Amino acid sequence: MIQKIKSSYYKKATFKKILGMNQKNDGLINIHRYDVSNVGDLYCAPHQYFKELEGKYSDIFLYKRTDQKDRNQLVNDIVDNSLIIGGGGLLNRGSFTNQMKFYEKLAQQGKKTVLWGIGHNEKKSSLYGKINSYDVDVTKFGMAGTRDYKMPGEWLPCVSCLHELFDNSYKTTQEIGVIFHKKTIQQPSITSKFKEYPSTSNTVDLEGLINFIGRSEHIITDSYHAMYWSMLLGKKVAVIPNSSKFYDFKYDPVFTDFDNALKQVKNATIKDGLLEECRELNRNFAKRAFEYLEV
Repeated sequence: MIQKIKSSYYKKATFKKILGMNQKNDGLINIHRYDVSNVGDLYCAPHQYFKELEGKYSDIFLYKRTDQKDRNQLVNDIVDNSLIIGGGGLLNRGSFTNQMKFYEKLAQQGKKTVLWGIGHNEKKSSLYGKINSYDVDVTKFGMAGTRDYKMPGEWLPCVSCLHELFDNSYKTTQEIGVIFHKKTIQQPSITSKFKEYPSTSNTVDLEGLINFIGRSEHIITDSYHAMYWSMLLGKKVAVIPNSSKFYDFKYDPVFTDFDNALKQVKNATIKDGLLEECRELNRNFAKRAFEYLEV
C-alpha cells in the first residue's frame, strides 16, 4: 500500500515538474512500453528499425518509478527532446490515459510530438468493436499515425513489419499452432483445451515466435502482435479477443472463443500483399516524420 501511494505521488510530481520546465526539441526520443516480458511491446517501436532512432528510447512507465534516478532520466529525456510516442495499445487504456493526456499537453506547448502506430486498447468486453473515439485528440499532435483503420489519424500499422525476420522463408510443418498471451499461459483451464496442439506464448523471443508462426498453417491466438505477425506471414488466423484492439485492424481475422477456435480457424482467409502494404506505409511515414522532426 505504501509503495502504491508513493508511486501515485511520483506520477503527479513528475508530470508537474516537466510541464513547468522550458521545453526543447534538441534531440529525439522514442517513448513506448519497453517490456522485455512481452515481445509485442518490445518490438512495436520505431527505434528498433531506423538508424536515426537507434538507442533513443525510454519506457513510458518510468514516470512512476520510486527510484529518483529513473524519474530524472525521464524528465531529461522529455524536456530536452522531440518525442515519438508508440507503438502499442496506448489509447483508451486506463494505465496509459494520464501519460497520453500529458503528452497531449506537451504538444500544445510546442513540443514536437509524433504518434507512431498506436491504437486503442479498451478492456471492457461490452465495448469491443464499438470504439469510435480516442481518449486524447490526436489532431493536437504534430503527426498522428494510428494502427486502427477506422479511427482518427492516418492508418499506420505496427512498425514491427519492418523486421528482417519477415524476409525469411518458412516451411510449414504443423497444421495448427496456438499462441497464448502471457496472462493466458498461466491459466491451465484454457491451455488444457489445446494440449494436443503445438503452442507457445508472447513471452518467448521474437525469432522463436516468428519461427513458430512460420511453420504453422493456421494460428489461434489472443495476442495482438501474434495475430498481426501471422497475417503478415500469410497465415490463416483465429483470434480470441481480450481487448478492443483486435477489432480495428484493416483486415479482419476470424473472431472466436477458446471453445470454438479449433473448429473456426479453418474459416480464416489470407490477405496477399499485406507485408508489403504495411512496410510501405511505415517507410513513407518515417520519411515525413523525420522531416518534421528535423532529423
